[in-house]
Amino acid sequence: MQGFDAIVVGSGISGGWAAKELCEKGLKTLVIERGRYVEHGEDYIGENKDPWEMKFGDRVDQKLADERYPRQQRCYAFKDSTKHFFADDIDYPYSTEEGNNFEWIRGHHLGGRSLLWHRQSYRWGDLDFSSNARDGYGTDWPVRYKDMERWYDYVEEFVGVSGTMEGLDQLPDGKFLPPIGFNCAEDEFAKRIENSFDDRRLIPGRCAHLTEPSDVHMELGRGTCQSRNQCQRGCSLGAYFSSQSATLPAAERTGNMTIVTDSIVHSVIYDEKTKKATGVRIIDSNTKEKRIYSAKIIFLCASTLGTAQILLNSTSETFKNGFANSSDAVGRYLMDHLAFTGATGEIHGFQDHYYIGRKPNSIYLPRFTNLERDEEDFLRGYAYQGGSERLGWSSRLNDKGFGAEFKESFKTPGVWEVNLEGYGEMLPMADNRVTLHKTKKDKWGMPQLHINAKFGENDKKIRKAMREEAVKIMQAAGLKNIKTYNTEDSLGLSIHEMGTARMGNDPHEAVLNGYNQCHDVDNVFITDGAAMASSACQNPSLTYMAFTARAVDYAVKNMKMGKL
Repeated sequence: MQGFDAIVVGSGISGGWAAKELCEKGLKTLVIERGRYVEHGEDYIGENKDPWEMKFGDRVDQKLADERYPRQQRCYAFKDSTKHFFADDIDYPYSTEEGNNFEWIRGHHLGGRSLLWHRQSYRWGDLDFSSNARDGYGTDWPVRYKDMERWYDYVEEFVGVSGTMEGLDQLPDGKFLPPIGFNCAEDEFAKRIENSFDDRRLIPGRCAHLTEPSDVHMELGRGTCQSRNQCQRGCSLGAYFSSQSATLPAAERTGNMTIVTDSIVHSVIYDEKTKKATGVRIIDSNTKEKRIYSAKIIFLCASTLGTAQILLNSTSETFKNGFANSSDAVGRYLMDHLAFTGATGEIHGFQDHYYIGRKPNSIYLPRFTNLERDEEDFLRGYAYQGGSERLGWSSRLNDKGFGAEFKESFKTPGVWEVNLEGYGEMLPMADNRVTLHKTKKDKWGMPQLHINAKFGENDKKIRKAMREEAVKIMQAAGLKNIKTYNTEDSLGLSIHEMGTARMGNDPHEAVLNGYNQCHDVDNVFITDGAAMASSACQNPSLTYMAFTARAVDYAVKNMKMGKL
């Protein structure tokens, strides 16, 4: 049994941050990753490939996709150039309740989904941290924006977030690099919205792309974004934030980090006498050899569902229903963002304009409903993401015609089309939960995760409102040929799953306190999406980072004082 000061389970966005902070504070830290090793730059095998260099033009062989990736293929980023960063659904199975579909999109490799994320980076404000207390759904957050502000500052400066200062209470400003701005159609759309509405504003998305790298970024070998929009293939330039480009190199240079890959955490070990966790049991994914690693503190950052699986599988005399689960909240209150519904419309003009590069960013229309009080027939709110692009030849595949003139017409780009996709807040509900399957196991002998989650009535109302309001916005802005869309079985596909080990002041209702520390076992911390007590409508990754940095600061200070 090998001992460390700290163990970090998982190497994605939260795990990478935990590793960096622990190592920089002098702790000998073990990072455990269940998947394979991915070397920054060297293992981005899809990077810089042109479509004609790939057998199906960056599409995945449909036979392979159906056989090995039936769930993962529904992700927008699943392509021939990225498929090696997606978990094989056959090797990593899970089950869902009949009639309640949930797509669990996973990346089992060093860096996890930090190599695949959409890089949108938004702060939460007091509106979000007080929402549960305001309407009574979910347990009250044990933090407010004032507790998180300096930690948002801290992580943004290291990550490199581009954006604009807007002065909106519902979407706090941050420490921004110059923005990746609008294209011509988006700029016009923004002006029309501003002229038509007093309560809403279209802004450039806030994203983790380096537009002007600082010394902090360049010291790690990170460079300026080149607007290739191949981000999910991996970026050798380090222009977008990932564990490989930023946090793990920062941890590595301290000399305090040890990484083990291909190591599946089976469970957390609990000492009945000391009332503390002493380490973790792991299974080698290749040899199935079992090992134990020990540490003084443990950070679980295995993702919302991965962490829940470990907790539920960690039973003992004290915790018969899962580690640190005296509240019975482990596995419950699973949330995802309400998305994949909205509208598209054409904005005419600008036929003599085109792109410069391939913009790797979104537009963003911040939340404008239920701000001061609940005024709608639903609780909470939503925002929009999307963008504008000129339709290409593929949009005309059903056009009729033949001959030279017809073929020549395909060389001219089509009209500018705008997309507004809603991102709504899903209410935390106790019955949306994950459990361990009673009979099904994976090939390593571990119980499979069973997911039972569905949209509630409030969620359905928000989804309807997002479609209808998108149409109203586009109509007011003078767009043409407006069409709505709605993918009702999209739960999980936002890849923003949250909950399963929520924060809260009351240990009878929550797993974690305000410092992401387990109420039941004080030397275990959870800082991934499992910790979230509500979902807000903003992308959550930046908040995971801030929580992680804050939790490590708290843990190390208490260790040095002999309290852990």
